[in-house]
Amino acid sequence: MMILGAVRLMQPVHGYDVRRELLSWGADKWANVQPGSIYHGLRKLTEEEMLRAVGTDQVGGRPARTSYEITAKGEAEFETLLRDQWWNVALPTDPFFAAFSFVDALPREEASAALRNRARVLRATVDGLRASLESRWISELKPTHVAWMFELSIIRSEGEIDWCERIADLIDSGVSYLPDSLRESPEFRDYLDGSSNIQR
Repeated sequence: MMILGAVRLMQPVHGYDVRRELLSWGADKWANVQPGSIYHGLRKLTEEEMLRAVGTDQVGGRPARTSYEITAKGEAEFETLLRDQWWNVALPTDPFFAAFSFVDALPREEASAALRNRARVLRATVDGLRASLESRWISELKPTHVAWMFELSIIRSEGEIDWCERIADLIDSGVSYLPDSLRESPEFRDYLDGSSNIQR
């Protein structure tokens, strides 16, 4: 969808410009668009007749560059993919969720320190996003909706910062990882007796 959409936006366009534009959006981070896969994607979409090569030019000793346009088939595919993403809600996958599932396997001091560090890193990211929003690069050189995307990223990150700090405080306070109902259950006590690594 990202490659089709970028070609549609800028056509006719060279692969280099598609790559540069998508990376300027940060699509390698939030859309998992890997820089090295963009040229492969352009070739594959051309083979599948969703894009067409409309010319090749060469300047000086540089490699030849192919220009692309979207086809009617590519337009239909783009619209299908676009509407699917607009109307369906999918939670982003985050490897941190897998790690947090085993919070009780870390010493409490390390778990809270890692959460506070995560909050610091996210705060630096928010500062960078805010600086971008205030720059000419966003305010004058990008469509308005790019700024809206940055705003959403800021809001999500700020929510996670608050959560990290709140949970770190709870861990530092010694709050149990298990509710009373589980701690008092004979079956769970038997389970814990055989699992010495679980921190109550």
